Amino acid sequence: MARADFINQLKALGFETQELSNSIVAIEYLVPIGKNKGKTVRLGFQVQDDFPMNCPAGLHFNAVNADNWKEPRQNVSDSPLGSGWRYWSRRFPDWNRTDRSVRTFLAHVRNILTRIE
Repeated sequence: MARADFINQLKALGFETQELSNSIVAIEYLVPIGKNKGKTVRLGFQVQDDFPMNCPAGLHFNAVNADNWKEPRQNVSDSPLGSGWRYWSRRFPDWNRTDRSVRTFLAHVRNILTRIE
């Protein structure tokens, strides 16, 4: 049910979702801010059965079709999702102080994207 709630919230925000292996839910994401502004990537979220108690763990980006894609210098590695996917290890320590919604988690993603140098 938790993954279904996450998917339903994404759909309510206008995203088309795709369920991948390993509890991953992916969307096409147009980067709204930062050094990658205007680039479209696939963004994957690892959604556990305890959502919304806990937020998705890390972010998986597939930017194969995004020219000159910029990544953070630290805590980024190849993703187990396969070729072209990169895992960004990023915590959301204040998750429990939020409304625990997908909208709030996407705001966290935008915040991460603004910090790329």
